[in-house]
Amino acid sequence: MLITLCYLYLWARWGPRSAALVRSTVRRLHRSRCSFTFCARQPHPDERVCLRVGGKVFCTGEAQFLDDLSRWRGLLAAPFPPAEGLLPAEHIAFVTESVSALPQDGHGGPDSSKEIVKWSEFCSPLAYKAGEPFQLMAAASVDNFSSLGIAFLEDRLRMENGMVPRRIVSVHLEESALKELAKQRKEEEESTDMDAVTPAGKSGLAPAEQDKSRLGGERENEGTGGGEQHHLHLSSCHECLQLENSTIESVKFASEENSPELPQDCSSTGRDKELQNVQKGVRRMNLAGKPPNILIYLGSEAAEGRLEQVKAVLRECIDAESYALYQLHQEQVLRDPWPDNCLLLLIATQEPLPEGIHRQFMAFLSKGGKILGLSSSFAFGGVQIKHRNKLRRVVHELVVSKRDGSEVRLSLLLSGSVFEEGPKGHGSSRGKVLSRLSNAAEDTVMVQLSHGSSGGEAILCQAHLELDSNSMDVQTEEDFNLLKMSNSKRFEVLREILTCLGLSCEPSEIPELTPIYLLSPDEEIHLAFLKWLEGNVDAEGLRASSKVSLRFVPSRESKVEVAPSLVPVITEMGSFSSEHFSLHTYQQHLHTKKLGKILLFTEVTTSTMNLLDGLMFDLPEEMGLIAVAVRQTQGKGRGGNVWLSPMGCALSTLHLSIPLHSNLGQRIPFIQHLVSLAVVEAVRSIPGYEDIELRVKWPNDIYYSDLMKIGGVLVNSTLIETTFHILIGFGFNVNNSNPTICINDLIAKFNREEGTELKALSADCLIARTVTVLERLIELFQEKGPNGVLPQYYKYWVHSGQRVRLRGEDGPLAWIVGVDDFGFLQVHQEGGGVESVHPDGNSFDMLRNLIVPKH
Repeated sequence: MLITLCYLYLWARWGPRSAALVRSTVRRLHRSRCSFTFCARQPHPDERVCLRVGGKVFCTGEAQFLDDLSRWRGLLAAPFPPAEGLLPAEHIAFVTESVSALPQDGHGGPDSSKEIVKWSEFCSPLAYKAGEPFQLMAAASVDNFSSLGIAFLEDRLRMENGMVPRRIVSVHLEESALKELAKQRKEEEESTDMDAVTPAGKSGLAPAEQDKSRLGGERENEGTGGGEQHHLHLSSCHECLQLENSTIESVKFASEENSPELPQDCSSTGRDKELQNVQKGVRRMNLAGKPPNILIYLGSEAAEGRLEQVKAVLRECIDAESYALYQLHQEQVLRDPWPDNCLLLLIATQEPLPEGIHRQFMAFLSKGGKILGLSSSFAFGGVQIKHRNKLRRVVHELVVSKRDGSEVRLSLLLSGSVFEEGPKGHGSSRGKVLSRLSNAAEDTVMVQLSHGSSGGEAILCQAHLELDSNSMDVQTEEDFNLLKMSNSKRFEVLREILTCLGLSCEPSEIPELTPIYLLSPDEEIHLAFLKWLEGNVDAEGLRASSKVSLRFVPSRESKVEVAPSLVPVITEMGSFSSEHFSLHTYQQHLHTKKLGKILLFTEVTTSTMNLLDGLMFDLPEEMGLIAVAVRQTQGKGRGGNVWLSPMGCALSTLHLSIPLHSNLGQRIPFIQHLVSLAVVEAVRSIPGYEDIELRVKWPNDIYYSDLMKIGGVLVNSTLIETTFHILIGFGFNVNNSNPTICINDLIAKFNREEGTELKALSADCLIARTVTVLERLIELFQEKGPNGVLPQYYKYWVHSGQRVRLRGEDGPLAWIVGVDDFGFLQVHQEGGGVESVHPDGNSFDMLRNLIVPKH
């Protein structure tokens, strides 16, 4: 009673300092056997009122214990306190109750004129309980709990699910209940074949949360998009499982007639996946209480190509395992309950929006929805669209401002429209300019707008972020080159936008390693290799190596786990099949005497450079070894660089034996030039493909023209007695347009410009052709020396007449004149002689025409 009287006195004495009163109360009493409640109702008789603010109260009462958590579901992606330690001493567990916002509700959300506090930025969610009210259990530091309560009292608290908070009450978690919930969550994690998704945001009780409150001046990022956000997915609940099978049905109104039609191509596999998920009790939602759906609105356009175009660029940016992409048809906008099932609405049509559809999109924003407009006619608030026909289908440079204050300059295809300030009106949002054109008018082409009091937000762009250089709207080769050079920045900007709108753009997880298949295009050589193996492996079929040991097994049924240091090799060719590599195609295009005859193929490996180490020194020369992979998890480049290995690359390592006392044995650096030339010739020697702009760049790169790298070569050599054992790792982009460019992009470009219909090429074909050309080039070099191959090398290289500076940016000017007899670059200085530049001492910067020493 005395404590209550003291706090009533403090409240009367320091009424204007309500925030200080809340903090002081919580700090003093949080270790006692009492609970704190912030609510929008009259207190219970056993609760003691400490503060009233309008119609809301802050009160203390008897301790609230949670000892039965059977109806609560743990957040798979949330940090969970160990039961034996409970919560840290200076943290409070609490439950927030919220209800659906109703248009007629006068307290439908936080007051937008005040500084908004986002619930998830001040706590770590632990569990939830569905229903009305929707309940979220969380933990927060003492000060952050106080901050949430203060924001609640002052109508400044925003729930990320768009619901309205009605009550916050601290609770005491019993150890037995915590253990049960932790056990339940562990079982759910083990029972699902999906990984828990933790997109951008906090993943634990961050030090910043533990040490201080983030109100006031300490929250500099608030409102600018710079703060961290939670976008967690939950686990459980049968009624939303059907969303995994490409449905967009409403959680609230889950009826068949409210569901959009499903794409026909996902009916069978989707239903199988749905059934599996139902059996495992898996549900994927985010903290906003919405399924992880991205809806794409294309207006009345029925073009399937346009939809796939937008989907493709999104898949490059987001985790495809975390979000489902669907088209929102025009007739569904007003008919179906899509707003309850949409994390992001992407509008990608320039046709005018009907009034009813525009109104529905605004209602979606009012409920906390997120919208991305890509060259669309959608605008609202204090901005309007102004058409500029002279900018239509023009590639132009623009400057994009990022959240960290930095800027990105890139070239994009424009829609022909810009943004201007609209007429001032009540409540109009002026928006934040994110990008302007680099022209005299500095036209605005990207804006960020907020709407309503529930966190609605839109980013609208009048540059085609969804289109790359292969678009039919690209008219000239100059535009093509500008777009390709900006391609990686285009994805950087798009990921920045999607992150601002609450999506996770974290890179996909590293794929699991797979077994190796022993293959050969020649049955006799395959049998000879198996015969050789009998005397060169131990009793368990193991061939040991310091890098990757290989265990040869007859079939996939053999129980051998795949590990980075030990990989099973399946020797039976009849069981081999892959959608990414055809042995028949490889056989058709391989015409060699020795090279590439014994093939170790795997879908995923650490690095193909490691796979041949344990075999190459002892294997007979006529059994030419090659390792091929679809993906590498630890690809290696020259000088210790990492080689990125996305799907669509041709990735392989080839073994060569070169006599020391031979033309090539005396000029080993030439090998990297021969391999680079072989890759280019593998394409350009095909009838019809002679003019594809694929070139070599000294010392070891394959380029598109002189603009962008498309592949590279890495050579490791070991001299044993009088023989060089050489491993040649080469990789080049065949069918992966991102993040730069690939060979099939160049073929598509050529077809558009020349009106031809050249077919796209595959990795298995080009690897075989490269090995075939390389064997011929080696024979030519051994017979005639450098002069036997240099004319062809100069035909395809990018350096003719190129001027560079030596030994640094301020060094003397020189002109590239060729390659010397040992494969080193030759340059001629004005007023001086010719000198060679060694690749091991310099890295070549093509963009600035410099030869810069490595550091």
